[in-house]
Amino acid sequence: MSRACKGLGSFRRGLWKREVGDLPPRAFANLVGASEDLVLRFGIHRKLDRHRGCVNTISFNSDGDILVSGSDDRMVMLWDWDAGLVKLSFHSGHTDNVFQAKFMPYTDDRTIITCAADGEVRHVQILEGGQVISKMLAQHEGQVHKMDIEPGSPHIFYSCGEDGLVQHFDLRTQSATKLFVCKSFRDEYDFMSIVQLNAIAIDPRNPNLFAIAGSDEYARLYDIRKYKWKGSSDFGHPTDWFCPPHLIGDGQVGITGLAFSDQSELLASYNDELIYLFTRDQGLNLNSVHKSLKSSKDRNDEEDSSPSAANQKTNIPQAYVGHRNRDTVKGVSFYGPNSEYVASGSDCGRIFIWRKKDGELLRVMEGDRSVVNCIEPHPYSAVIASSGIENDVKIWTPNATERAPPINMEEVKKYKRSNFCTFSIPDDMIAYILALQRRRSVSGNVPSEFVADADLMDLVMNYTDSDGSLNETGETTENSGDCIVN
Repeated sequence: MSRACKGLGSFRRGLWKREVGDLPPRAFANLVGASEDLVLRFGIHRKLDRHRGCVNTISFNSDGDILVSGSDDRMVMLWDWDAGLVKLSFHSGHTDNVFQAKFMPYTDDRTIITCAADGEVRHVQILEGGQVISKMLAQHEGQVHKMDIEPGSPHIFYSCGEDGLVQHFDLRTQSATKLFVCKSFRDEYDFMSIVQLNAIAIDPRNPNLFAIAGSDEYARLYDIRKYKWKGSSDFGHPTDWFCPPHLIGDGQVGITGLAFSDQSELLASYNDELIYLFTRDQGLNLNSVHKSLKSSKDRNDEEDSSPSAANQKTNIPQAYVGHRNRDTVKGVSFYGPNSEYVASGSDCGRIFIWRKKDGELLRVMEGDRSVVNCIEPHPYSAVIASSGIENDVKIWTPNATERAPPINMEEVKKYKRSNFCTFSIPDDMIAYILALQRRRSVSGNVPSEFVADADLMDLVMNYTDSDGSLNETGETTENSGDCIVN
């Protein structure tokens, strides 16, 4: 048998083994789903274009036939993504940008949870005939970027917000339990400062464990079994911490996205840095964190002489290089039947896919004229959904007749100038501009003394950039500028 298989590629070898009965159907399906050949053939299958604002969240139902999306337009849409049709569209009930919408499992796709920039966490019920009831479950004191659902549970989920608060929800009681507020321990003067949370993820192999991350360098792991539901608790202390050794004590970085693999590995996307993969044995205990913080403050000491530094050399996580994460709160995802790949969006409007085991960059695809924020893999098929600053959702399938060519890093380094501009305007200037706009709308003209200010108002209100567009292979038709590649 080995002689007969010799020289065949992995796919053909698997096909041969399946035909002779040596490979079970499920194992063959996993082999095909993990094939790099499929990754290299991804192209745009369809664009779902009905929102009137940035699409901040996309998620498949458990069967994979319906995609839910949420947007800055505060609408939630349920899509038959393959046909490109909207099955249901409704107002979320939020008063600000929708940041996440997810189906609760085993509810016949009739229960959805949402969170938004208004700080609300809401429970949506879809009744017969398409009637929708949206109810607020809890209010954070700040934006709520992410929630996560206990695997296999139609009732239990968690939320985290920029107020540092982590909440536990049970839809059976329609109640929210405030678990703790995440605090920093960067130094003795800043021990009680709140960490603004951007991400939460539950371990699929052990749903008792969940990780959170935000405005400092640590991904923190908690065990819900340690929480005392009817009394005081020290639950605010993590079970473990994760951070690349060179970032410990770095007050300039934070984490925007987290994801667990099927093997309980933890993926963390750092802003202005890289993506890192942590295994459970790469966790830091509290003593080593404090020692590392202390040594990082004293730049005159030799780093290799500290007790933690020797351990750090053998504790370096796998890194994924090439994308840029600076302008927005980006997620990060695993892809493949056994989490064989890592996928992320980028500020340059591209989708990056790496091989998980060695960090090799396999694919770069043009996904947005501005920024790609969300990458959502299909639950079991070779399908990826992506969204970002543009108003649409793109569905990717391995539909290309030819494999993508090897990646040219010089081309990757070209950072596409986009129409997504981040600049700050003082509050008093904003108020003045809006007052001018109201005056123009009432009078129909602007007094001569306000001509210069009106020109400034037009510049700010009508700011735009070149209108690049994507073709069906994910290539952009506009010229590019330089990009920073880590």
